[in-house]
Amino acid sequence: MSMPRRPILARLAAGFALVMLAGPAGAQVGAPPAAQPARPAPAAKPTAKPAAKPAAKPAATAGAVRKSAAKPDPAFAAFQRGQFKTALDLAVQRARRDGDPVSMVLAGEVLSQGYGVRQDDAAARKWFEAAAAKGNADALFTLAALDIGRGALNKDNAVDWLRQAAEKGNAAAAYNLGLIYLEGQVAPKEPAVAAGWFQRAADLDQPDALYALATLYRDGNGVPKDPVEMARLLQRADMVGNRVATTEYAIAVFNGFGVPKDEERAAALFHKAALAGNAIAQNRYARILSAGRGAPQDMVAAAAWHLAAKSQKLDDPALDKMVAQLTPQQRTEAEHRLEVWSGEATP
Repeated sequence: MSMPRRPILARLAAGFALVMLAGPAGAQVGAPPAAQPARPAPAAKPTAKPAAKPAAKPAATAGAVRKSAAKPDPAFAAFQRGQFKTALDLAVQRARRDGDPVSMVLAGEVLSQGYGVRQDDAAARKWFEAAAAKGNADALFTLAALDIGRGALNKDNAVDWLRQAAEKGNAAAAYNLGLIYLEGQVAPKEPAVAAGWFQRAADLDQPDALYALATLYRDGNGVPKDPVEMARLLQRADMVGNRVATTEYAIAVFNGFGVPKDEERAAALFHKAALAGNAIAQNRYARILSAGRGAPQDMVAAAAWHLAAKSQKLDDPALDKMVAQLTPQQRTEAEHRLEVWSGEATP
């Protein structure tokens, strides 16, 4: 039995998403004011740990969930219990008997990842191709991941698989197609085409697509420049859990860019993203606390937030200067707060 490998869909999503999301700092439209020393005031305690981005579900589970909602699926139930060999046997039996594409995808996922069985890419691909032939969007998306992994010779196949999946309503496929056309590494660089695919995924509330489309409207890249639409998309992305978007939306709200200026609301948004571990938001919230704009002034809490961001290797010279001006007692308290928030000490 081989060790389970990272799910195919997670590999695809992570590989593409890094193109768009690796550097949100460059997308900022403004920032809170520089820190200014003043008297401290109480502040809420954050958690300094960055929140891990959830990996995409294996293709098999995504399809099986939809199917099992109407009728319990023994193979999927076995998969959920960790009984992978049983899940594979049941999925293969049902796939051969009924021609069920969801069972085919489940069999392919178990085999491709080596979940409880010997990993077998060739057999897995045959099951994915059989499901794709029946129009299963999860299988089409997974085949795209496989062909992207094989290199440039398979790029046309990959784009075609993604397009078919997206046209069948797979939001992740539409998002990844947008990234492909935005970057021009696998298909020709066409920002307007990218925007169209992002829009499809955004209409299905795909969080990364909402954020990506917002950046296009901010820059006028492939779509007309529209700060109002940018802010609307960032707000929606925030609502569905994209904390990079939360940070960018907070910056827009603080500066009144595409949305009415509201420093208190911006502070709350920065705090929300900072609690989720976004280092940019942690520094921005530190600036807000140090200046007392949008939230009560608290130099110790500001320092703790900045130290949290620095622990993620994000610097800010102005905040470094603010921390350097703290008394030894204040610095010790800020470091202690960080230790407590990060779980390294007992409150």
